[in-house]
Order: sequence, then structure tokens, then C-alpha cells
Amino acid sequence: MRYKFIIALAISGLFLSTTAKTQAGPVDLNGNALPDPSDGKTTVIDNSKEKETPIVQRGCVAPTNTEFRIGLPSWMAGVNGDAGVKGIVTEQDQSFTDILKSLDMLGSGSVYFRYHRWELFADGLYLKISDTADLRGILFNSARVSLKQAFAESFIGYRLINCDNGFLSIFAGDRWNYMQGDLHLRRGIVLRGRRFSGEIDWIDPVIGTSGRIHLWKPISFWAKGDIGGFGAASDFTWQVQGGFEIQATRWIYSDIGWRYLKNDYTSGGFTNKTDLNGPYIETGISF
Repeated sequence: MRYKFIIALAISGLFLSTTAKTQAGPVDLNGNALPDPSDGKTTVIDNSKEKETPIVQRGCVAPTNTEFRIGLPSWMAGVNGDAGVKGIVTEQDQSFTDILKSLDMLGSGSVYFRYHRWELFADGLYLKISDTADLRGILFNSARVSLKQAFAESFIGYRLINCDNGFLSIFAGDRWNYMQGDLHLRRGIVLRGRRFSGEIDWIDPVIGTSGRIHLWKPISFWAKGDIGGFGAASDFTWQVQGGFEIQATRWIYSDIGWRYLKNDYTSGGFTNKTDLNGPYIETGISF
């Protein structure tokens, strides 16, 4: 009698367990509950164990299609070499501090535009100084010199490498040069008190290359070099510059570096065989 009671109790427990699972609704192979289709609701269950990892672009990522910059360059250059008007040649050897003492006027500016890989850019400098200079000659040895010198260069370029973290460009264009001088002879044997003045301008064809590479956070390294003249006007002229660029904000940048420009021009009694050499700082906006 006892065994019949135990067997009946076991059968009752098994029946109740099966009934409970049936009423609890369908389950998956792992025993997890599935939504009951009889309630009219649709439930989506995410069984993924990991979230999707965002895609990180590597290698060369192209920058925006357009870029525009306006800058205010400050070139703290000294002048060294020979400059002459009407055959009267003066020896220039002035540091930037010396030029500041005799500076009458200074103006400069730069502009840059890019569309995809194509670039258009230009910059210029105007300088007027007045000082006493030593002359080459037996009849005269000193003069009061007023010198105006300016150049403006414009180029079209193409980026061979066009990445957001660096680029390499080649460019071609021209450099317009202007020179005006007024010499008042102060000491000499027979030519004392004489004045010589005149002005001239010329254009040199120029080719070059430039580039920039991102180093760390807002800091990049940039460099630029060109050669020109080729006997078309100047015998030969060349320029190198480079330094670091700091992206202060999204819109404001600053270039800090060094710039050197060599002139070698002689024509019609005018001489410009000078070197402009010194620190270079440019601040501007980019968008």
C-alpha cells in the first residue's frame, strides 16, 4: 500500500511540473523563455554578447573639399648685400633691429584657396627704409638712401599627396619685384650734394614645392621652397622657409618659422643682389 502511494505521488509531481512549463510559455534550446505568440505582441530579443565596434579610418583620409585662408605675415628679416640705383651701388648690412630704426612703412598679407587637390595662393611684402649708407667710389663715399622695395608672388599648385594629416604640393607662378631708390650724396670730393633716383620692376618665373605633416594634437610641421629667374629677369632667385604651425582654435592658426629669400638682379643701372633672412610669424583665419 505504501509503494502505491509513493508511485502515485511521483506521477502527480511529474504531471504538475509538465503543466507548469506548458503554462509558462515556449522556451528556446537553452531554456530561456520565448515570447508567447498567443498574446498578439511581437518581442525582439538581442542575444548578441558584444556591441558593434565603431569603424576607425586609417591611412590617408582626404580633407574637406575646400579650404580658404587669410593671413597677416610678419617677416622679421634683415637685409644683406648690394642695392643700387643709376649705377650707384650701396652696401646693405642691416639686421631687423636696424631696419626697425630706419623703417618708414611696412605692409604684408597672404591668401590661400584650395578646391580638392588644386591650390591658388599669393603673398606680398612692401618695405620702405631711409638710412645713411656707405658707397663704392673715390669721388663719393657716403649717401642718404631712401629705398622702397616690394614683391608679390602668386602661384597655382596641385597636391600630389592630399591627406588630412599631411600633404605634398608642386606649384608654379611668378614673383613681381619692385625697387625704387633715392640717393643723396653727402660726402665726397666733387659729387657732394648730387641726387640720383629711379625705379624699376620685373617679374621672375618661379617653380617650387611645399608640404605639411601633422605631428601632435594642434601642431604640424610645414616647409616650402622655390627657385626662379632663370635669366628671364633675375639671373637666379631662390627661397626656402619652414617651421611649425599651431592650430590655436578651429578657425585661427599661427605659423612660426624662418624664411630666406635670395635676389640676384642687375639691369639698366639697377642692382638688387640682396638676401632677406630672418624669423617668420603668420597669424590668420582658416575655414
